Amino acid sequence: MGNKVENCRKGITAVADHQEMTLISMAHFYKTAPMDYTDQDWFVNTAIEITTGLSPQLLLKELQQIQTGVGRTKSAIRFGPRILDLDIIFYSDEVIETKGLTIPHPRMHQRRFVLRPLCDLAPDWVHPIFKQNLTVLLHNLDSDEQSAEKLNIERNDTVLN
Repeated sequence: MGNKVENCRKGITAVADHQEMTLISMAHFYKTAPMDYTDQDWFVNTAIEITTGLSPQLLLKELQQIQTGVGRTKSAIRFGPRILDLDIIFYSDEVIETKGLTIPHPRMHQRRFVLRPLCDLAPDWVHPIFKQNLTVLLHNLDSDEQSAEKLNIERNDTVLN
């Protein structure tokens, strides 16, 4: 919702400014079609790579605080419009399944809006459960579904440490 690219930049900057996170790299921005709840505007997606000493659970808590700081509020519509959505897609090669956190993200392999930017960063990263790299997972998606159009927008590499 709102200025989608600017909301993404605010989230990325907040991550980069966090004392427990170091931003390593960032993908291009993509305009992507909504999934699941499709009666809404398109999204803007990207991916970032960070290093952190935070546990996955503490990292999730910090990312949720960043989302709130940018203006995200609870929505009654699952997968509906939102100001910012920061997800942990993977955490090294760890496989985690707790009540509030599943890593790798349980639907990442079904979503072009996740895989396309991830392929900008780590196309050869191998999913620890499926044993396929991100390029193969992206290639396996139906090419007629889930449009992901690369936007000609500068990534603001100044936030990279």
